Amino acid sequence: MKKFIVPFLVMFSLTFSLAGAGSYQQSYVNVLEPYTYTLHNNGTVFLGKVGPGQPFYVTISSETINKTGSLYERGWNEMVINNAPQGWVWVNSSLYNSNLSVKITPPATAQNGTYTFDLAAVNIGNYSQLGALHFKAVINVTPDVFVLSVHPKNISTGPGEPASVYVTINNTGVSDSPFIVNVTGLPAFNLSTGVIALHGTTQNFTYGIYEDEPGIYHANISVVSVSSPLVKESTTVNMTIEPSVLNDYKAIGQGAITFPVIFQPMYYIMYLISKLFG
Repeated sequence: MKKFIVPFLVMFSLTFSLAGAGSYQQSYVNVLEPYTYTLHNNGTVFLGKVGPGQPFYVTISSETINKTGSLYERGWNEMVINNAPQGWVWVNSSLYNSNLSVKITPPATAQNGTYTFDLAAVNIGNYSQLGALHFKAVINVTPDVFVLSVHPKNISTGPGEPASVYVTINNTGVSDSPFIVNVTGLPAFNLSTGVIALHGTTQNFTYGIYEDEPGIYHANISVVSVSSPLVKESTTVNMTIEPSVLNDYKAIGQGAITFPVIFQPMYYIMYLISKLFG
């Protein structure tokens, strides 16, 4: 009889333990930005790449579950950074929002490489018996965070007549830091302009350039991050500046010349001629 009872008790105990283990639920953190990812305690997330000096955000949802699987829409009430590389600046999240974001900024002089920092999602006061969930975030610092393309590469226009250059920025980093578009290599003063290409997007911008004196010029179009001069790409556009009736017609479409209203139909036809033969 004893020989039967002992194996039965062992089997019952093992079955009960497995059932209990199967019902155990782990709290989680849903990372929303810069990429979507689900983490459990002591997990690690790779965020991608950022340029030196470029601020970026890590955003999580406040939603999670407890050990019994009960859902808490505001389980996490704050996200904090417990440890970051020396010289980095950060701001912990605000409290009790549905989404919690920390802002992180590497130094403008940060060396290329991979950096790790420690974060925690916190249930303030342990009110929901969730405590805190700790995780690591890894990011690569490099100035190579966007791809620049410019067209056309060859421009022919008249003195003082603006020409449109189309600038495309493919932001492959995690920062939404603005960029400055400017031109060098032309004697005439051309204004710079600020643009924003959000992380993970490709944005197109129109940039107008001109030169007063006839000649052949090699204009350097550059795009530089506001956060650091190390984050920069540039390309060359060839400009031929020469007076011609066709270039004057093109200038009409650029808005470089002002005419009385009664002449507008005529000048519209002139602009169409420039599109047909330019």
